[in-house]
Amino acid sequence: MMKRRTFFQKSGIVLAALGLSQAGLSLFSDRYSQALAQSSPRKLALLVGVNQYLFGTPLTGCVTDVELQRELLIHRFGFHPSDILTITDQQATRENIETAFLEHLTKQAKSGDVVVFHFSGYGSRFQKAVVQESESLEKQKQSSSVTNLLLPVDGIIQIKNQPVANALMEDTLWLLLRSLPTKLVTSVLDTSYTDGGIILQGNLRVRSRPSILTGEITTEELALQDQLKQNSEIISPDPGLVLIAAKPKQVATEGQLDGFSSGFFTYALTQHLWQATPATTVQVSLNRVAGTVAQLVGNKQQPEICAASNPQQSLLTYHVLSPEVLGADGVVIAVEEYGKTAQLWLAGLPAKVLQYSINSLFTTVKTPNLPNQVTPPLQLAIRSHEGLKAKARVNSSTVNETSKLQVGELVQEVVRVLPHNVNLTVALDSCLARIERVDATSAFSGVPHVTSIVAGEQSADCLFGRVSTTESVLARAESESVVGISLPLPKSSYGLFSPGLSPIPNTSGEAGEAVKTAVNRLVPKLQTLLAAKLLRLTANEGSSRLGVQAVLETIEPTQEVLMQRSTVRAPWPTPKVSLSSTAPKEGIAQLPISSSIQYKIHNYGDAPIYFILLGIDANGSPIALLPARSTNNLNEEGSKSFATEVIIPGETTIIPANNSPFKWVVQGPRGVVEIQLIFSRAPFSQTLATLEDAKISAFGRLTTLPNSLDVARSILEDLHQASGKMAEAIAAAPDTWVLDVNNWATLSFIYQVV
Repeated sequence: MMKRRTFFQKSGIVLAALGLSQAGLSLFSDRYSQALAQSSPRKLALLVGVNQYLFGTPLTGCVTDVELQRELLIHRFGFHPSDILTITDQQATRENIETAFLEHLTKQAKSGDVVVFHFSGYGSRFQKAVVQESESLEKQKQSSSVTNLLLPVDGIIQIKNQPVANALMEDTLWLLLRSLPTKLVTSVLDTSYTDGGIILQGNLRVRSRPSILTGEITTEELALQDQLKQNSEIISPDPGLVLIAAKPKQVATEGQLDGFSSGFFTYALTQHLWQATPATTVQVSLNRVAGTVAQLVGNKQQPEICAASNPQQSLLTYHVLSPEVLGADGVVIAVEEYGKTAQLWLAGLPAKVLQYSINSLFTTVKTPNLPNQVTPPLQLAIRSHEGLKAKARVNSSTVNETSKLQVGELVQEVVRVLPHNVNLTVALDSCLARIERVDATSAFSGVPHVTSIVAGEQSADCLFGRVSTTESVLARAESESVVGISLPLPKSSYGLFSPGLSPIPNTSGEAGEAVKTAVNRLVPKLQTLLAAKLLRLTANEGSSRLGVQAVLETIEPTQEVLMQRSTVRAPWPTPKVSLSSTAPKEGIAQLPISSSIQYKIHNYGDAPIYFILLGIDANGSPIALLPARSTNNLNEEGSKSFATEVIIPGETTIIPANNSPFKWVVQGPRGVVEIQLIFSRAPFSQTLATLEDAKISAFGRLTTLPNSLDVARSILEDLHQASGKMAEAIAAAPDTWVLDVNNWATLSFIYQVV
C-alpha cells in the first residue's frame, strides 16, 4: 500500500511534469502579486474544468467556469494568484486531480485556512459488475449499488478490451474534503449524475454522461480510498459546504450566454458573489442563485446544498471577505494606450445585460490592498465587448489622471445604456424535422422583433418545439439520423418552452396544426416574453443607489417573512430583515396555493420614490397590481384617473394595503411566478398613459395586461426620462434608453406556486 509521504513525493513529480509547480501556478502577470498581498488566513483553491474529453461529446463551458471562479477569488475575495491551481482539459486526468488535491490543498492547508474546490465537467453513475449466479441474493443486491462519479478527461479507459471507470468517485471526494485540516471549505460541483438520455436538452447542453458506467473501478482509485481511510485520525465528519448545480433527479446544464459558454449554475453563483455583501448567508445566496438559474434555464434545474455544517452561516465568511469591501460589477484586467483605455472583466453583470453594455458607464471604486489608487474615481465608457470582456475608454481630460489607472481596480455600474431594438431570440428544437425548421424560420421572419436560430448554437430566450404524445421526439430524431431520411410527421401540436425544455404554460395548440399557423397563434405570447425580457434588463439590485427595500411575506395561514430584496450600494445603512425559519434552505421560494401574501416596501433613502409592480404569473400571463383610481387625480375630462404609488423617505408601504378590499391570494396552477418591483425618482407618466389607453378597469387589484410589451417599453422610457441629464451628458444615441443607477431600482422576486 502506498504511504502518504510517498504519495506526496509522487505528487510533486507529477506537478512538475505538468508545469504546475508552485512557481508556475499563476497565469497572471507579476503585477497582480504586488497588488493583492497575501493576507491571513491563507486562501487556497483548486479549480478543475474539462471541455475536451477523450470520449463522447465535448462540453463547451467548463473552462470558462474555471476562469469565472479564478477571477472572482482573486479580485473579490483576495486569493493570491499563486494559491489558485487550475487544471483544465488534457491536464485534468484522475491522477492529476487527486494528486493536486493532496499536494496543493491537503498538504498546505492549516487550521483556519480557507479552501475552495471547484469541478465543472461530466458526471455519471457507476453500476457495479453483476456477481455470479452462485452467490447469494444479498450479495447480488449489494453488488448492484450505484456510485456517483466526477469524470476527468480520462474518465473511461480500456483494460483488456473492457471499459473501466477511471473516475473520481464521490466517496473519494468526500474523504478528501473530510481529510482537510480546516473547516472553512467550500466545494462547487457544476455537474450532475442523472442519466437524462440526451446530450442537448432544448437549447442547453447536459453535463450528465448519457449512459451509466458498468464493470470495474480502477484499482488506483480504490487504493486511494483505502489510504485515506487508514488515516482515520485526520478524518472529520464535516466535508464543509458542498454546493451542487442540480438536485439528484435533475441535470446540470451549460450553454451560450453572450459570446461565451458557461455552466448556468457557476455563472449565476459567481455573478451573485461579485455583487453580494458580507451579510449574505448560504440560504439567501442559494435562493438568489436558483432564481437566476430559473430565469436562464427554466424550473428543471434547481441548485442545492449537498452538505453544510451551518446553512445560516455567511457564505462570504467562508471566503473571509472583508466587511469593508463593497460589491462590484467587474475589474480592470488590462490598461492600454498609456492609460487611456482599459479592458474590463464584467462577470458581476446579469448575463443578458452584458449583451447590451455598449456606451454604458462604470466607475472605479476603492479597492483594498491596491496602492496609489486614483481619487476621485475614474469613469469608464464601454466601447466594445466580447463575451465577459469589454473595452472601455477612460473619461478624463488629463493624461496624468488616466495614467494612474491600475490593473485590479474594481468597477461599479453608473449608467446602463439599452438599445430600443431588443429582439426575442427563439431557438428551433433540434427534434423538429428539416421541413418543420424551414417553415418555422420563414414564419418567425415575419414576426416583428423576433429572431429564430438553430438550437444549441447561440443564446436564446425560449424554444419552439413539438408537443407530442404519440412518440418520443428524441427517438424520432435518432431514427432520422440513422436512416438518413425524413420520417412521416406525427400528428402533434407546437408550443414554446424555456431554453431548458420546461413547457411555457398555455402555448400548445391543436394536434395536426401547421407550423405557420402555430407561429401566428403564438405571437401574443412572444410579445409577452419580449416584455419580460425588457423588464429583466432593468434588474439592478446590486448596482442601484436608491435606498429601497422590499419584503415578501405570507399573511395567511401564518405571517412569515419569505424573501427580502434590498439595494446594497445606497449611501445609507441597509435595514436588517430576518427570514422566517420556514423559508427555503435552498432553491427558489415556494408558496402554497390559497396562501395570502403582501409586499412591504421601505424607502430608506432621502427622496420620494415612485414604484410599479409587474410580473408573469404561473399561467405565463403578464400581470400588474395597479393603484386604485382616485378623485384626487382627475384627467382633463374630469374623470377618475390614477397615479403611480409614491413613498416618502422613511416610510413603509404595504401592497395590497391593509385597508384594501383586495387580498392577494395565490392562485393556481402550479408553476414559477416572477414579480418585478420597479422604482424611480420620477413618476411613471408614460407608463400611466399607456395603461389608460388600454382601458383597464381592474384598478386596485391584480389584473392581466393586454398590452404588456407597450407597458414594458413605456417603463423604460420613463426610466430614461428620469435620467435625462445623464443621457445628455454622455451624448447617447437617440435609439437608446439611458438609465442612471442613482435614479432607478428594479427588485426581482421569483417563487414557485406549489
